Amino acid sequence: MNQPPEAPGYLDRLILTLRRQVLMLKAISFAMIGVINAAIDFGVFLFALHFVTPSLPGEQLRLVVANVLAWMVAVSGSYVMNSYVTFAAESGRKLTARAYLAFVASGILGVIASTATLVVGAIHLPVIAAKLLAIAVGFVVNFSMSHFVVFRPRNQSPADPDSPARR
Repeated sequence: MNQPPEAPGYLDRLILTLRRQVLMLKAISFAMIGVINAAIDFGVFLFALHFVTPSLPGEQLRLVVANVLAWMVAVSGSYVMNSYVTFAAESGRKLTARAYLAFVASGILGVIASTATLVVGAIHLPVIAAKLLAIAVGFVVNFSMSHFVVFRPRNQSPADPDSPARR
């Protein structure tokens, strides 16, 4: 016969609470690094727009090139900071080409959405407002990719207290 599952003991509840606190600290760290990278993205974009791309033909091409350059700098900084801070335990604070390429690959959809938003937004808004909107769209897409694809929950057994089947 099936017996009802035992209520989790004190140690199980303590471990679950600590795991949640660690997760919250990681989320806060990830968000703070995201704010830093948004500022880097914005600064590099303005620099590239005014000093790197002026000789390119067409405003839209200038916007695309400046945005992609800004993203490349910001995603690289994000990888380094998250490897050393947010995911230090997982990365061992070591930077590897393989991990970097995986991190960049997960952000490609975000840069595509951000660039499309920037180009379309610049038709109707001042470039700075379009860039801020593009950063917001990129954040939503990157968070979604991280949550649903890159860091999605693994299949866990129902006996695991963190298993989605137990919640």
